Amino acid sequence: MNEKIMFAERLKAALEAAGYDVRPSVLEREFNLRYWGKPITFQAVRRWLRGDSIPSQDKLQVLARWLVVDPHHLRYGSSLYSVSETKADWDVVPSYDERQVLALYRELPAAQRKVVREVIETFAKVYPPTNDHDK
Repeated sequence: MNEKIMFAERLKAALEAAGYDVRPSVLEREFNLRYWGKPITFQAVRRWLRGDSIPSQDKLQVLARWLVVDPHHLRYGSSLYSVSETKADWDVVPSYDERQVLALYRELPAAQRKVVREVIETFAKVYPPTNDHDK
């Protein structure tokens, strides 16, 4: 398999894992909502999904951030060698209620997780975080 087709397979898997339909129209819309450069076309994302082309590095970074995947993995796949760093601990230990909500979220089908995530993102935009987490 060539690298463009392998990229397309990883992109499709990332879209599905994030709860999105693997369709050019969905990818075009969602990508352009997050990308500050010139909007991409339906034909461009169709070429990504068909394995005809690979996006430029700036677009790859936006895809990776949006789909919550490692950009290197999205572009190149797994490798025998990897550089790892220790993950930072959460600043705050989740409460029982937070752990319970997270457990329920993880049990939802991908499409419902997407809806919940979008609702949370909307609230986060409307109500910016404050230093007081208890209110």
